[in-house]
Amino acid sequence: MSSQVSVARPSLWDGGQSPYATNSKKFGMWLFIISDSLTFSALLFAYTYSRVTNPDWPKPFDFSPAVIFSTIMTFCLLSSSLTMVMAVHAMNHGNRKAATGWILGTMCGGGAFVVLHLSEWMKLINVEHVTPLNNPWGVPLFGGTFFALTGLHMTHVIIGLIYLSIVAQGIIRGKFKAEDVEVSGLYWHFVDLVWMFIFPLVYLMSARVG
Repeated sequence: MSSQVSVARPSLWDGGQSPYATNSKKFGMWLFIISDSLTFSALLFAYTYSRVTNPDWPKPFDFSPAVIFSTIMTFCLLSSSLTMVMAVHAMNHGNRKAATGWILGTMCGGGAFVVLHLSEWMKLINVEHVTPLNNPWGVPLFGGTFFALTGLHMTHVIIGLIYLSIVAQGIIRGKFKAEDVEVSGLYWHFVDLVWMFIFPLVYLMSARVG
């Protein structure tokens, strides 16, 4: 009779490897993205509800220059997503110099977005006299919801720029790996995706026609 020897296989939860079959940094970023999505969803819902329940909701954006200006902002942000993809691709192939260059390109696109967005804010505040508590169009909620939604998004872009600058420095020093660049890319793509909900809802649907 042959004796059977049972060999206990180590559990995935014993340590030394990820029990979720994915990188822990990537898993943590996905958790953050899911939780942050709920925050933006709540703000988008609040803006939509305020707009629907107020029949005199203002349409302050002319096609030229406001919608054209916001379209340029959108182009800058979407272009930065493309350069972020190239950064991840370069890092996966071990090209640290190219990855750093693409990340710097991503930061340029994000920086241009922030500069353009701040100039738009200054125009609304100083020229149109729009504030979070009041605006000349008679619906105070517009200012509050507009600045809350776009302000939170712009804050995320600024945080992303700081994050990418840290990653770029780490790549130059040989500290970070391809997975670190990929994780930072997840955050940046999430920020860009959120804007693709804000842009049509806040700008295109609030544009003056005729």
